[in-house]
Amino acid sequence: MAIGISANRLELLQIADAVAREKSIEKEVVIEAIEDALQKAARARYGAEHDIRVKIDPRTGEMTQKRVIEVVPDDAELEGEIGKMQLSIAKRAWRDAEVGKIYEEVLPPFEIGRVQTQMARQVVMHKVREAERERQYDEYKDRVGEIVNGSVKRVEYGNVIVDLGRGEGIMRRDQSIPRENFNVGDRIRAYIYDVRRETKGPQIMLSRAHGGFMAKLFAQEVPEVYDGVIEIRAVARDPGSRAKMAVISNDSSIDPVGACVGMRGSRVQAVVAELQG
Repeated sequence: MAIGISANRLELLQIADAVAREKSIEKEVVIEAIEDALQKAARARYGAEHDIRVKIDPRTGEMTQKRVIEVVPDDAELEGEIGKMQLSIAKRAWRDAEVGKIYEEVLPPFEIGRVQTQMARQVVMHKVREAERERQYDEYKDRVGEIVNGSVKRVEYGNVIVDLGRGEGIMRRDQSIPRENFNVGDRIRAYIYDVRRETKGPQIMLSRAHGGFMAKLFAQEVPEVYDGVIEIRAVARDPGSRAKMAVISNDSSIDPVGACVGMRGSRVQAVVAELQG
């Protein structure tokens, strides 16, 4: 991604559009990230003690840069402070200067060097990554208990990393069915049993050994379970070997076991095939 303060107005909006589409996040978030990056680049150029604010119009791409100055008493300690100016110095620039008053100076457009451009790019990518993680967490946090489809992205020490399209899930070795091996590119169905917020981003925890996976498979195969006519009360599994399930019917005319087994075992066989027998 090329970010430069010399980029014309349309270029900035095109960059924001492209990144927003690619990462499935709001365009406004990308524009804010670019503003933040350019502010840091401007402070690197003018000096870290300056409070420089950059605004990009999301409709036109017009960019304005301002230096914001707050007037403080002469005895105020300015070390480490940003955008402050002592009263006696401020009076040289503005006759009406008084403590607490805030002035804004419009800065002319300027070129930034290679180092500042690199720094700006890092700031934008960091902000975009954060927004992407937040979007992914919000999208999956309410999907615990669902079955999702994905493809195997990579296998690390027995843990399977799954590409879910708009996110990435992990199925740990102890959550997979024994003797079941996956290769990169394989299609996979798994159960979301937890979504955690971690420093490296949201962790979407997947399982094929969880009891809930079998219950959800039955809900997909047996319309009566999906509709709530038949209730699954309990599930016990020894993954890859055997499983038991307790079912009850809320309608006396429907046999819960027969409905789950299906004609000649058709419904149960579909689940058995998915659970590797």
